[in-house]
Amino acid sequence: MELGRAHLVAGSVLFFAFVVEAWEQVGLVYVSDGIAADFGIDRTHLGWALSSVAFGMVPGALLWGRLIDRLGRRRVAVSSLLLYALLALLAGLSPAFWPFLVLRCLSGVAFGGVYTVTFPYFLELLPTRWRGQGAVGLSIGFPVGTLLCIGVSQTLGAVSWRLVAVVAALAGLWALAIRRWVPESPYWLAKQQRHAEAARVLRRLGSTVPEDTVFVQDDDGPGGTLRSLFGPALRRRFVLLLVVSFTFSWGYWGLQTWLPVLLESKGLSVSGAVGFVALTQLVSVPGYLLAAWLTRRFGRKPVFLTFAFISAVGGLLFGFATSQTQTYLGNLLLSFVSLGAWGIWNTWSGEILPTRLRGIGYSWVTAAILLANTVSAPVIGALMDSGAATGITVGSIMAFLVVALLAAVPLKETEGRALD
Repeated sequence: MELGRAHLVAGSVLFFAFVVEAWEQVGLVYVSDGIAADFGIDRTHLGWALSSVAFGMVPGALLWGRLIDRLGRRRVAVSSLLLYALLALLAGLSPAFWPFLVLRCLSGVAFGGVYTVTFPYFLELLPTRWRGQGAVGLSIGFPVGTLLCIGVSQTLGAVSWRLVAVVAALAGLWALAIRRWVPESPYWLAKQQRHAEAARVLRRLGSTVPEDTVFVQDDDGPGGTLRSLFGPALRRRFVLLLVVSFTFSWGYWGLQTWLPVLLESKGLSVSGAVGFVALTQLVSVPGYLLAAWLTRRFGRKPVFLTFAFISAVGGLLFGFATSQTQTYLGNLLLSFVSLGAWGIWNTWSGEILPTRLRGIGYSWVTAAILLANTVSAPVIGALMDSGAATGITVGSIMAFLVVALLAAVPLKETEGRALD
């Protein structure tokens, strides 16, 4: 199958869905001072507030993960995003801290579905030789979402942090665009014995498939069960996926969540810190593009390992910087390669699992990522409250990247291979 207009339309719609996902994850970081002042909370409580969505997305990813393989990719994406819009809107209007925290957590439970399904959904719509570039391209939605978030926060945040939260909630209505322009996964349809519908989707995507086609399935084992993921054939592979996801997420998000504060501790003003964060997001875009080109040329594994290693080096340079030049260089290097590595990981981790278990398996991978996001924010916040030096704080974060690098080494290469 060639890459065609239908792929570009579906990719554009799912790209903006990922923009919304990225925006939501960092949506209130840049108005956190307003939240703390409004509710009268300390930094540790603020850390829980900032990570409450990620905390809710952990069980949310697991709950929706059981439905992705049963109800289909599109239905989960649409339902999840609409439910999130409602709960996030209520959270933004909350009169007190604890209702706000609970509603943010529940909106995370709702959001876990679209967050989990977006990448495997897109992978199953793309031709084999375009999966790497397509998924890494989709990942560029993260810096785009972050930059939009910074722009909205710096304008509307001056009025109220609540206005920023409401705008983010309304973005959940993008679910209607997914329903209109993105077809269901032909892999999932074929697995459900809905051969005519699968053939119709493939024709919509530009493939020549006869009306009466019946698809042969190479993988006939039971699907959608956690027990199958821990069977002899998949156990080691699945555990490594979880380890890499948790440690790599801690290494990146642990630094990203508190980056403005860490930059301020190194002498930057608040506006200067936010401006530098925006610059790092711009720098990450060519990093994504380089990752997309390299992964097709050299494969997923060598590029991911190289980028993860350079990320750790950049983080350590930032943490132990003794001059502003070293601070800038370390963080720019980290941003350039770490998000490119994320783009590869989003692709690679989805390809490693078979179709019958891709939904539930990717939901557990996502849950590991989100668990690291959730726990790292308050732990690192408490570490800073204890008076730990910036170098020690960042060094402890970067140690997780090293573990992620080592755990990824045994995983199989998937570049150029058809999905199981």
